[in-house]
Amino acid sequence: METDLIWMTLLVFVPSVFALGLLFFPKGREDAMCWFALVGTAVTLGISIAVFINFKQNVVDRENVTNTREERANLSLDHRVAVRDGAEGQPSEYSGSDWVARYPWIGRFNIDYYLGVDGISMALILLTTFLSFLSMIASFGIKRYDGGSRMVRGYCMLFLILETGMLGSFVALDFFLFYIFWEVMLLPMYFLIGIWGGPRREYAAIKFFLYTLLGSVFILVALLGFYFTNMRDFVDPKLVTVAAERLERETPGLSKEKAFDQAKVQTFDLIVLARAGKAALEYLHTNDVKDVTTAPALQAARKELATLQKGKADAAKIGTATASVKALEDGLADRLDSEWFFRPAFQYTMFVFLFIGFAIKVPIFPFHTWLPDAHVEAPTPISMILAGVLLKLGGYGIIRIAYPICPWAAEQLALWVALLGIINIVYGAFAAMAQTDFKKLVAYSSVSHMGYVILGIAVWNTAPNGSWSMGMNGAMFQMIAHGITSAGMFFCVGVIYDRAHHRNLDNFRGLYEPMPMYGGISAVMFFAAMGLPGMCGFIGEVMVVLSTWTFAPGGQQWVGITFAVLSALTVVLTAAYILWTIQRVFMGTNAAYAKFSDITLWELSCVVPLVILAVLLGVMPDYFLLKWMEPSVTNLVDTLVSYKP
Repeated sequence: METDLIWMTLLVFVPSVFALGLLFFPKGREDAMCWFALVGTAVTLGISIAVFINFKQNVVDRENVTNTREERANLSLDHRVAVRDGAEGQPSEYSGSDWVARYPWIGRFNIDYYLGVDGISMALILLTTFLSFLSMIASFGIKRYDGGSRMVRGYCMLFLILETGMLGSFVALDFFLFYIFWEVMLLPMYFLIGIWGGPRREYAAIKFFLYTLLGSVFILVALLGFYFTNMRDFVDPKLVTVAAERLERETPGLSKEKAFDQAKVQTFDLIVLARAGKAALEYLHTNDVKDVTTAPALQAARKELATLQKGKADAAKIGTATASVKALEDGLADRLDSEWFFRPAFQYTMFVFLFIGFAIKVPIFPFHTWLPDAHVEAPTPISMILAGVLLKLGGYGIIRIAYPICPWAAEQLALWVALLGIINIVYGAFAAMAQTDFKKLVAYSSVSHMGYVILGIAVWNTAPNGSWSMGMNGAMFQMIAHGITSAGMFFCVGVIYDRAHHRNLDNFRGLYEPMPMYGGISAVMFFAAMGLPGMCGFIGEVMVVLSTWTFAPGGQQWVGITFAVLSALTVVLTAAYILWTIQRVFMGTNAAYAKFSDITLWELSCVVPLVILAVLLGVMPDYFLLKWMEPSVTNLVDTLVSYKP
C-alpha cells in the first residue's frame, strides 16, 4: 500500500479512532475524556503538519515552480493522476509520494477510496486541524445550558467524528466519497448544537439540519446526473478496455469491436468529471471537437501524429495516425452530441444545483438565515468550528466541484454569482451593525466576509493579465483569514459570556479596566477581521477588490468597477460596526463588572495562537501561505480560461 494513502487515511480517521477510545472510559472521568480528545486533535494536527511537509517537499519543491503555466500544471491533481495512469499499471515515478492515492472500493459502480491533496485542500486541512485542536481546548468545562448531565463523552465523540467528516471532505477525490463525508458532518453538528446549545438550541439545530439537508439533496441530484453520463473519453483508456471486456462477457454474440464501440464508463471521479467539464466549456464555445483538449486517448493520438509529422515520417505512418485521430474525433463528436452533459440546459441546471447546495453552507443570501440562529445557540467551541471550517466547505465545494465540472455555466452566470457576493458583503455589514447580541453581530459579519470569497471566485475574466487569478487567490486567502479571525472573535465572545452570562452589547461597557489583557487581544482579533493593513483580513479583501475592478461581463466593465467600489466601501461599514462594538463593550466605566477576572492562562493558550497567525499572515502572506497555495489556485484558473473563445 502506498505511503501517501496511509498518511491521508490516518489524517482522516485518527479522530474517529480516538472517538471510539472514549467508549472505554469509566463514568465520572470527564476531565480524562477531554484530555484524551485533546490528544486526538493534537495527533491529527501533527499528522496534518507531516502531510504538509511531505507534500511540499515531494510535489511543490520537486517541481521548483517559478510561476509558468507549465510548471503550475505539473503540480495539479490532474497531472499527477495522468502520470500514474500513463505508467501502464506499474508504479510511477511519483507513486507513494505524489499525494494522490486510489484503492478499489465498490468496483461494480466504479466507486473508489480516492484521496489527494493540492495547495487548495492542504491550506484548508491545516486550518481544520489547527482550529479543531484549539476548539477542543475551549471545550474543557463544557456543560449543558439546562444544567443537566454534562454528557462529556458524547460531546467529545461527536466533536471527533465531526473532524473526520471535515477532513474527509477536503481530501476526497471521488464524488460519492465526498458526499459521504459531507453527510457525516451533518449529524454531529446537529447534536452538538441541539444538546449543548443555548435556550433555543432545538430550533437552531433543526433549522441547521433542514437547510443543510436541502443543500445535500441538490448536490445528490447533480451527483447522479454526472454519474449517468458516459465518461469513456475522459478516463484512463485502460478503463474503457475493461468496460468493453465486461460488456462482451455479459452480452452473448457481441463482437469485441462492437463491445468496444458500445462500452460506457460511468464514474464519480472528480478529476475525470473536471476533464469532461473543461471539454464542455471548449465544445460549447466553438461547437468543434478539434478544440477539445482533455480526452486522454485523443490527446495521445494527436501527440503521436504531431511527432510523426515533425520527424518527417513516411506517408503511410502519418496517414495511419491521421486516420486514428479522425476516428477518435468522430467518436467523441457523436458522444458529445448525444450526452446531456454537454448541452447548455444540463450545464445550467447542474451548476445551479451544485451552487445552491454549497451556497447554503457558505452561506449566501438568501440561504443564510440558519447561520445567526446556529451561532447564537451553539456553544463557543462549536461556533469556532462552524465559522472557522464549516462555512469554508461551501467555498471549497464551489472551487473544487461546481466550477471545474460546470465551467461553461459558471462563466455564463458569472454576473449573477458576483451579484450574490456583493449582496452578501453589503447586507451582512448592515445586518451586523443593527445587532445588539454580540454573537449575532459576529455571525452576520461572517456573512459579509464570506461574500468576498464568492465575489473573488465569480469575477471570471479571460484577459491575459491574470486578474481572475488574483481574485481566486484572494478568495482562498480570505477563507483562511476568516477562519482564523472568526474563530478568534467567537472565542472572545465566549470568554466574556462565561463571566457576564449575557451577550447584550448595550449592557457591557468598561471592560478594559478589569480585563486589559482580554481587551487588547479582542481588539487585535476584531481589527484583523476589519481588514486593517498588516493583518490577515486585509490581504484577501484587497486582492478580491483589485480583481473585481477588471470584471467585465458582456464587455461592460462598469459592472466590475461598480462592484469593486461597493465592496471597498463596505470596509467602512465593517470598521463602523467593529469600532462601535469595541466602544460599547470596552470603553468607559461600569461598576457592575469591576471585579471580573482577566483572561486566564488556559484561555490565552486558545486565543494567542490565533492572534499570532492573524499577524503573521498579514505581514508575510507569501511565505506562510501564498507561495505554496497559489500555484494550485492559479492552475485552476489557467484550465478554465485556456480555451479558444
